[in-house]
Amino acid sequence: MNSRERIQTALAHREPDRVPVDFGGGFQTGMHVSVVYKLRQALKLDPPGTPVKVVEVYQMLGEIAPDLRDALGIDTVNLGGTGTMFGFPQLEFKEWQLADGTPVLVPKDFNTQYEPNGDLLQWPGNDRSVLPSGRMPAGGHFFDAIVRQEPIDEARLNPADNTEEFQILPDEEFEHYRRLAHELYTTTDKALFCTFPGLSFGDIALVPATFLKRPRGIRDVEEWYVSLVTRPAYIKAVFERQTEVALENLRRLHKAVGDLPTVIQTSGTDFGTQQGPFLSAARYRELFLPYQKAINGWIHRNTKWKTFMHCCGGIEPLIECFIEAEFDILNPVQCSAKGMEPRTLKKQYGDRLVFWGGGVDTQRTLPFGTPDEVYREVRERIEIFGEGGGYVFSTIHNVQANTPVENLLAMFRAIKDSTKG
Repeated sequence: MNSRERIQTALAHREPDRVPVDFGGGFQTGMHVSVVYKLRQALKLDPPGTPVKVVEVYQMLGEIAPDLRDALGIDTVNLGGTGTMFGFPQLEFKEWQLADGTPVLVPKDFNTQYEPNGDLLQWPGNDRSVLPSGRMPAGGHFFDAIVRQEPIDEARLNPADNTEEFQILPDEEFEHYRRLAHELYTTTDKALFCTFPGLSFGDIALVPATFLKRPRGIRDVEEWYVSLVTRPAYIKAVFERQTEVALENLRRLHKAVGDLPTVIQTSGTDFGTQQGPFLSAARYRELFLPYQKAINGWIHRNTKWKTFMHCCGGIEPLIECFIEAEFDILNPVQCSAKGMEPRTLKKQYGDRLVFWGGGVDTQRTLPFGTPDEVYREVRERIEIFGEGGGYVFSTIHNVQANTPVENLLAMFRAIKDSTKG
């Protein structure tokens, strides 16, 4: 099988020739740019000092370039847009350096300044006339959103203020998707993983709107969560407008790329904590399910794409809701969280959901375990989740900075050794 066939077979709940592998297909299955640099050096793909491109500036994810995909046996490639989480394009790049000295390439408008305490600030749209929207803490490796909440006047609160970012995309963006989809489909045998804006409802990474210069509405993280209970009509009005725009954008996207993509991410909203979901199934069905089902249902009626959901935490009590919302794929499968035991998940839901992730714990085992511990956990997870198909290997969320390269090499060795025959 080639990579595309391998992914498609797994998505059809059949067992492919080997477990499919995704790193860098989406922005929750990537690797920190410093880790990509170390891997490239360990595999002798570059001379020392060769910079690695940052492809997602909020989480500082590194490019999984074609030579690295081939070296590691990765079966996916990202079909994404030109925008960033800070509102500037990623079409031209310049050299930059991480605090630890790692050489990287960042978008031309990447605009940062170190504070006296070592924090690194980032401005939206490369505009220093407004407040910064991102902060990388001293000693940190990626950005946190800076909440820029304006005072809330209940009498004047308008859902339209929370929908400023949901707009019909310009024709040039659809042309970008069209060109890139055809290029990737014809020049590689990889499965195209489409990332597309405006499809995820209430994603807390997006609520503060780090990409907007002067965000209005409810933009404080805590206030948004409280509003799920205290302002449900407001939340529904936001989601209704978002759905309207998203469906039109999806129609235009499908016209541009056809059925070349294999997978499209339609949600990145986290509904779980380490100890379980933070809302009930009833609340999910009331506030989220109708709108997410409208998106996923349109995709299933009009395309061949499979719908991908990223949701961290112990969300087992919500999985039936996710299936009802017509998600095909669940990621990252956080097995360390309450109720997320691999064998139970596979037995209970493995015939209705594809598990994409869960391959090794990025909270403990991968960053802090020994290579032998990493190897054993990876082999075990592949054996459990891969049985009968319906599984794509990736780690539990992105591979974090400071992960030992020896552990990464042990992970890929375990993937290779798990091939039957």
